[in-house]
Amino acid sequence: MYKILYKNRLPHIAPIGATFFVTFRLADSLPVAIIQELEEAFQQTCKEIKESKLPNYKERMRDERKRHFGEFDHQLDALRYGNCYLQQPDVAEIVAKRLHEFDKVHYNLQAYCIMPNHVHVLFDTRLQLLTEDDIYLKAAPPHYVQLDFMMQLIKGGSARFANQVLNRKGTFWMRDSYDHYVRNEREWGNIVAYILNNPVKANLVDDWQKWQFSYCTSELE
Repeated sequence: MYKILYKNRLPHIAPIGATFFVTFRLADSLPVAIIQELEEAFQQTCKEIKESKLPNYKERMRDERKRHFGEFDHQLDALRYGNCYLQQPDVAEIVAKRLHEFDKVHYNLQAYCIMPNHVHVLFDTRLQLLTEDDIYLKAAPPHYVQLDFMMQLIKGGSARFANQVLNRKGTFWMRDSYDHYVRNEREWGNIVAYILNNPVKANLVDDWQKWQFSYCTSELE
């Protein structure tokens, strides 16, 4: 069962009960010119893939989307453009608390990293399908919280409190988020490593555990 949302011309596919890797960023985290350049290159490549009509075009589209995300994330790490509010511990703490607030409620929180201008998070939503008798439902129950609304809860609440701490008004987060549902255990492991090593890759620390706002469950440590 799927929930599909169309935003920024990209389909957001959110299977019920899936594990999701989500990246969301500050509203001023990248210059408009760079965003447009990356988007135009991505759209052109996608067009060429579609027009090729090769049997594996769907797989190539997924690979291109991953490559596009990698380029996008590299720019976030390299530029550190904008105010980088998340580098302030009190603001980062607000975001961390918001992520933990819904742990064991809407999802099982597995890993996250709060960077100066963006956040990576990984969570498993299967618990919403688990009955009191520890049986997994095949369809979403009436109270199921979809990924899009879940992100509204996370971003909306954290933005409100962050603006209060910063004594500012206006848009805090970029409206859209990058989301990807994890398809297998190997991909899951790669994503966990990607999240935890982001501060190391960005030359902020030499060991992920030294980054104050990185997290993983005890099972991952």
